[in-house]
Amino acid sequence: MAELTTLARPYAKAAFESGLGDNSLGHWSSVLATAASVSSEQSVTRLLTDPSLSTDSVVDSFVELLGDDLDTKARNFIRLLAENKRLVLLPAISALFHALKANQERSITVEITTAFEVSSENLDNLAQGLKGRLAQDVSLSTTVDNSLIGGAVVRAGDTVIDNSVRGKLVKLVESMNS
Repeated sequence: MAELTTLARPYAKAAFESGLGDNSLGHWSSVLATAASVSSEQSVTRLLTDPSLSTDSVVDSFVELLGDDLDTKARNFIRLLAENKRLVLLPAISALFHALKANQERSITVEITTAFEVSSENLDNLAQGLKGRLAQDVSLSTTVDNSLIGGAVVRAGDTVIDNSVRGKLVKLVESMNS
């Protein structure tokens, strides 16, 4: 995973700097998200990695799949990725780009996984607390996972706070086994 991130980072930075330079971060965000989604399909991945196809035919086929939303810069970006055999990195490039964009906009999406539904009032309180602690605008993404038994797992970027009953039981078992 680290290797893919290392390979994808320069491309994500280049797309980000291009979007920042001409005030088109939203457009780049949309293009990269779509390209990442399309390139993740198994049949498309086979196309992108087929050694019998020329770079031009791969680019033409992939651009056709993406539709008419691509401007000249985006097409050139896709061509550069194809020439360097990096089209399969599009999901990682998109994720890194979105992280750079969120950092620029001083916003972060926090994923909260709970054992039970949480009231909107509690979610609002949590969002306000996280906003103060992270010094960024916070948008919450919530899911329910009954296997947590109780408590919650909070993911904000690289930070993970596991305050679930399942997490505490796992830590107890690990400490008893060591």
